[in-house]
Amino acid sequence: MAPGQAQKEPFINHALSLVDALIQNVVVDSLDTPPTNPEDGTLYRVLENATNEWLNHDEEIAIWLGEAWEFISPANGMMIFDQMAGMQLRYYGNWQAAVEPAAPSGGTTIDTEARATIDSLIEALRNAGIFEKVSTP
Repeated sequence: MAPGQAQKEPFINHALSLVDALIQNVVVDSLDTPPTNPEDGTLYRVLENATNEWLNHDEEIAIWLGEAWEFISPANGMMIFDQMAGMQLRYYGNWQAAVEPAAPSGGTTIDTEARATIDSLIEALRNAGIFEKVSTP
């Protein structure tokens, strides 16, 4: 056996677990406190002022791997989908969501068809996860 060849399986398995989790680009939720019973391989976006095991890991992606948290620092341009919020986020110095434009209103000439089209485009982008979904009471 060559030097350094023994016990490589744990390192390879660990690396494959990280790749498998990150390739999906989906976080379960954005939290500032670690959940109590996370499932293996589950990703979370760490919010600012995080506590407990997530202290000093603000804005990072946390992944639970068996018995401990691993953290991935985001790179500019990285995109994730937050399942709980139902929206995409992109990282540029911090996590950002697309801002939903206001529906047209006012004006001296009202074009009903144009307004209906703009409203339907905004709704389609919201349904695609580009904008935060509006919760109904």
